[in-house]
Amino acid sequence: MKQVILVTILLVLSLAGSAAAQASDADKAAITQTALDYIEGWYTGDPERMERALSPDLAKRMVMTNDQGRSMLQQMSAMGLVQNVKRGGGKNTPKERQQKDVTILDVFQNAACVKIVASDWVDYLQEAKFNGRWVIVNVLWELKQKPPTSSE
Repeated sequence: MKQVILVTILLVLSLAGSAAAQASDADKAAITQTALDYIEGWYTGDPERMERALSPDLAKRMVMTNDQGRSMLQQMSAMGLVQNVKRGGGKNTPKERQQKDVTILDVFQNAACVKIVASDWVDYLQEAKFNGRWVIVNVLWELKQKPPTSSE
């Protein structure tokens, strides 16, 4: 009986861990390229590249805490994000600080979750294959903690 339970657990873990592996190489490459178009479009101030990566219905959100300690959602649309890129986006980020580590967390059929570790924040992207093309439909992001400044 213990062997049956162990085999069942191993099978479930194996199936759960292989979702991204089941995605085709072409899909994995397209998912990664979409994430890179998003983050590199930001760093280079390229609104066309950014727009190519986004669903027009994108919602980009971050939980902020106000002075009273209450959480609220800060939200940006695809158009707002593209407008920010048109105004220069991350072009002032020095090349050596332009971190853009992309990790595909999971893929199931036409849905993917991707993590980007950037210079000052982490983005969690939800991508969807829409009319044969991978686009970002949601972003949940969080700012990295600033290192404490030393007072000398």
